[in-house]
Amino acid sequence: MKRIAAIALLLLPLAAAAQISNDDVHKYDHRNNSQVRNEISIPGFDGYQTLKCDFHIHTAFSDGSVWPDIRVQEAWQEGLDAIAMTDHIEYRPHKNIVVADHNESYNIAKKAADRLGFILIKGAEITRSKPLGHLNAIFITDANKLDVEDPLKAIDIAREQGGYIIWNHPGWPDNKSTFYPIHDELIKAGKIDAYETYNYMESYPLTFDWYAEYGIAPMANTDIHGTVAGDYAYGDRWLRPMTLVFAREKSLEGIGEALEARRTLAFFQGTLVGSEEYLAKLVKASLKVRRLSSGNMEVTNISDIAYEMVHEGRLYVFPAGKTALVPDFSGELVVRNCYTGHNKCLHFTFEK
Repeated sequence: MKRIAAIALLLLPLAAAAQISNDDVHKYDHRNNSQVRNEISIPGFDGYQTLKCDFHIHTAFSDGSVWPDIRVQEAWQEGLDAIAMTDHIEYRPHKNIVVADHNESYNIAKKAADRLGFILIKGAEITRSKPLGHLNAIFITDANKLDVEDPLKAIDIAREQGGYIIWNHPGWPDNKSTFYPIHDELIKAGKIDAYETYNYMESYPLTFDWYAEYGIAPMANTDIHGTVAGDYAYGDRWLRPMTLVFAREKSLEGIGEALEARRTLAFFQGTLVGSEEYLAKLVKASLKVRRLSSGNMEVTNISDIAYEMVHEGRLYVFPAGKTALVPDFSGELVVRNCYTGHNKCLHFTFEK
């Protein structure tokens, strides 16, 4: 009898934790994490919201291994605000199994995005060898029309549709971030708008200067083919590559306007790359200062990005979501995880 009572007591927590349907089935729907979203806190500035975006995504409709609606679910759960579906035009190894046109992955994903109120951008990847390389065309209306022999014609067609062109992974596959004459021609003609300074697990340090030199927007994107959790699951604060977009409003139109104005920063592995103006404004918006009579100050980092600063040879770290007690600095600090160019870090001053 005592043994039966003990077993009953052991089973009570299980029954209490379950959503009881009947004596045959106990449901544990509250354990389903698909309805839980992680929030990424990055403040805006000057009336702009900071939107977290990934403009390079693949599915089973090209060479990815994930169905399109799962891409939306992943991004929503991980705290992103928008993604672009950019399956390859020319490279579709699953085409004999997944039979569809170039718009279908977007069409499937759009239904999931609409259910979640999530921003989804139609795109495609023009996939050619170097020197041209791979280019994403986003904000297009019909990916099928990009399936032409001449890649330069495909770029023109994308532009006619209102497309925004991103130069993907400039250092892949030969480990050389070569700026070819064709890219110079396309940029001067207004046919390349942005470039990836981070892609998947790579960065391209020589490209950190390209925003200042050529006026094209820096981006960080996953170029994800497998599952995001499988590739980027590394502790609680491991964030996938993302492009920070400073938009007037959280909408498709708001993102489009911000991209055209080049209001972006690239973010991955705790490092930011982009213009001195936007880096300085983001750091200022993230760090809230309270000066103390002791000659020190409290610096509260309200963002999920930690900042590392050097002052007079000493390193100071401002952890994400925490307050640090530091000296009341005079003069500039070097923010060593914010890059304004190749081997060039942001110089920042706390306002008095």
